[in-house]
Amino acid sequence: MNIARERRSTVPAHVRDAMAAAHVVPLWESPTAHQTDRGGEQAHLWPWRELAPVLREVASVTSPEVVERRVLSLVNPKSATPEDEATTGLVSAALQLLLPGERARPHRHSMNALRFVLEASGAATVVDGKVCPMERGDLVITPAWCWHEHVSDGTGPTVWVDVLDVALHLALGTDEFQPGPVVGAPAHPADAAYAVANIAPCGGESAEAAGRTHSPVFRYPLGDVVRALENAPAAPDGSRRVRYVNPLTGGPAMSMLDCTMLQVEAGEFTVPVQSTASTVCVPIEGSGESVIGGRRVSWTANDVFTIPSRMPAAHRAVDGPARVFQVSNREVYERLGLLSESHGEPGRR
Repeated sequence: MNIARERRSTVPAHVRDAMAAAHVVPLWESPTAHQTDRGGEQAHLWPWRELAPVLREVASVTSPEVVERRVLSLVNPKSATPEDEATTGLVSAALQLLLPGERARPHRHSMNALRFVLEASGAATVVDGKVCPMERGDLVITPAWCWHEHVSDGTGPTVWVDVLDVALHLALGTDEFQPGPVVGAPAHPADAAYAVANIAPCGGESAEAAGRTHSPVFRYPLGDVVRALENAPAAPDGSRRVRYVNPLTGGPAMSMLDCTMLQVEAGEFTVPVQSTASTVCVPIEGSGESVIGGRRVSWTANDVFTIPSRMPAAHRAVDGPARVFQVSNREVYERLGLLSESHGEPGRR
């Protein structure tokens, strides 16, 4: 007889009936009580070569006018119920596609969201009235309660990866949504006002906008990120890494999602990094492989893969430097005092 069954047999039937009537359950019978290894999720890869044909098929049978947003959620294979449909941990990612002439009408919500562009052709995201052109490799953020819509005047499809903290809000019961039309959007200075390093404007924002915890810059072009990477010192794991920040605080661009760009060189793996945060990775240039919790993942541009919580991850490029966009819920753990991060030893895979 196993321990769980033996513990169950110690409770007489009349006591069990009384517990059921009182809507209580014995903790000692729970399969997760006092367990640290619960057979959690593994790293997973969504190859672009498989995603692209599905997107093309979906584009032929759906329209934003009908479905609001043409979105395909990336659901971890471990997910078992609609309430569990995150990509990794409490981070949710999806692919969204907009065709020429289409418009995804405005709305806003309590969830933070971002758009990392994979294919571009004349589309833009409008955030609180500010037009943010979408070019390949750009990051466009739509922080909590910012109005946003997507429009395309291009000649081809625009595709991006959406990442949201929706699973966290569902867990906390704080998920809220408001459809358009846009009302009460705060004024924001142009992004050019923040384009000079170490200089920030004084005034010019509404009181509502000034009190928010997210970046006043909604678009981070890939070219700027690459220039910063080329001048960045080596990180402790051996990679080059830059962070997308709020220029007014130096903190993350959004309060619940932390974004970085990683550059890894061909040859040796980086030193493994382990974190309590869950991370979604999108290679944008080059190809390579990662060893995540002992599982080897080979990736190339436009793929999406995950680094689940507490899994050590090491990376290397196959041909020349590779650049990987990463978004995690690290900031949530940091604010709660629950963040734990460590570096392994070089060569330990």
